[in-house]
Amino acid sequence: MDKMKQKFCQCCGMPMGDTDELYGTNKDGSKNEEYCKYCFENGVFTFQGTMEEMIEICVPNMVAANQNMSEEEARTIMLQWFPTLKRWKM
Repeated sequence: MDKMKQKFCQCCGMPMGDTDELYGTNKDGSKNEEYCKYCFENGVFTFQGTMEEMIEICVPNMVAANQNMSEEEARTIMLQWFPTLKRWKM
């Protein structure tokens, strides 16, 4: 996959893959290309916490996907990256 064209959920940062399988859904049931099905369903965010709380939920998943990464490294990366995601932009 071309890294420059790779889509990431604009809430949790998860890679969305090459298909729409992981896309969330809008209120009308259509696919939402910006948010994954775990974060956005029927036009609303399923997670109502803070960015910091979302990061803590995501840390174990990032460590599991990157075996040589510590929790602290994952947290540091996400603390820098998440503020650039649409859901968390100030």
